[in-house]
Amino acid sequence: MSYALMQIYAMPVFDMMETLLVKKLNFTPSWMLRFCVRNFYVAMTMFVGITFPFFGGLLGFFGGFAFAPTTYFLPCVMWLAIYKPKKFGLSWWANWVCIVFGVLLMVLSPIGGLRSIIIQAKTYKFYN
Repeated sequence: MSYALMQIYAMPVFDMMETLLVKKLNFTPSWMLRFCVRNFYVAMTMFVGITFPFFGGLLGFFGGFAFAPTTYFLPCVMWLAIYKPKKFGLSWWANWVCIVFGVLLMVLSPIGGLRSIIIQAKTYKFYN
């Protein structure tokens, strides 16, 4: 699952980096450019993940603010506003369950991420 999420959220970054190299720095688009850019990006994210042992806490902290709303409850709110299903019907309840779950995730995830960062920062040693 982690690989699939990385592919979904990293595609715009890959596209932006490749576009910059082709349009601004006059690289020729090829499979080798794509291969090098994507491997460089993955290597840099791996380096950041290894460098900061509290990276998981950071992901939880920022993920609660960014990914919970855009993934869990904003699409449900928009769907309810656009389609206006019958109140207390199955789709109405399903969307409200996702909205409540998303809001809880948005509130609790940053709290848990911050707690994790604080606990791990007490014993943090750079590359040790």
